[in-house]
Amino acid sequence: MNNQNFEVYFDCGTSKIRASAFDKKDSKKAFYNESKFFSNSSDIEFEIQKIVSSLEEKTKEYLNDVNLMIDSTEMLSIGISISKKLDGSKLKKDDIQFLIQDAKQQVLRNHVNQSIIHIIINNYKIDDVDHNFLPDDTNCNQISLEILFICLPKLIVEYFKNQFFKSGISVNQVFCSSYAKSINYKDTLASIENISFIDMGFNKTSITCYSKNKIIFLNVLPIGGNHITKDISKVLKVNLYEAENLKLFFDKKDNFLNKQKFSIDLLQQVMFARVEEILELSVKSIKLNLDLATVDHYKMVLMGEGSKILDNKFKEKITFSNDIDLLEETTEGICKSALKLNRGANKQEVVTIPKKQINKGFFEKLFYFFK
Repeated sequence: MNNQNFEVYFDCGTSKIRASAFDKKDSKKAFYNESKFFSNSSDIEFEIQKIVSSLEEKTKEYLNDVNLMIDSTEMLSIGISISKKLDGSKLKKDDIQFLIQDAKQQVLRNHVNQSIIHIIINNYKIDDVDHNFLPDDTNCNQISLEILFICLPKLIVEYFKNQFFKSGISVNQVFCSSYAKSINYKDTLASIENISFIDMGFNKTSITCYSKNKIIFLNVLPIGGNHITKDISKVLKVNLYEAENLKLFFDKKDNFLNKQKFSIDLLQQVMFARVEEILELSVKSIKLNLDLATVDHYKMVLMGEGSKILDNKFKEKITFSNDIDLLEETTEGICKSALKLNRGANKQEVVTIPKKQINKGFFEKLFYFFK
């Protein structure tokens, strides 16, 4: 039988695959799996197939569809403000859908190689009055929307879809992994209005920034944990495999570092210098997109596979001035992020319905609204 009883999510990174199968009636009942670390993209297909087989065995169902979580060094966030004059009559959802469709076409025309993954309405301005959500039964002369589009390269999306297609599995929804995780983790920090999540991956670091509980931007730096590994390899003159082991196990007893008689101080200097550089670049990105007066009141949360070298006992090794919290992620937490988002965790997001599930009118094929 097909996966009728479980909703499956795959977080497809460039160095690790994570997956969860959630019972559709009780999401607390779930199965989890993750791959080992890999650095060769040719291993992705094998790791996906291995996890698919494992989940099928655990759920006792064949997987015929999954949901994907993806990040990329080339993902974009694009902000658009768009308006429309009306005749003072009652504001309809059709008016909003028209504006969203217009803004969407503008984005696609100017970014032909990108796929729109998330559409977030940050503000409704109705006759110069701001609203977080679309009010009911409102007459309107002019409506303006502030919309944020989060996009991923078409080639990346299609690449991962094809990896599953080889196993006869189709893809339902696609999520930007960094954004989905930030929404989930932000819920646990609801009292903090201004917060930035810095997600350090293998070859990238993404910054997802919120101001007054609204997402302001998502930016990506083409630098991550793999650059730390390369620094270690160059300075200590070891191969990349040995450098990766040094990075991951430098604080363990009887490790490779002790056997080779490398200086622990030198290794830490190399690693933490690169981490500080990533954090400094992240702050510069935040300052470029925010009112400078509010930057000092920002909370920064560092997460991701590349940040694992910095647990709390090494936090003082960084001379970085901003207040930083370190968040240790789990496969459960990562995959639940997309599950929650798929079920409406962000009430300001316009959700795209998969075409194959639709038998409705034109606009309904594109959008429905959470409220």
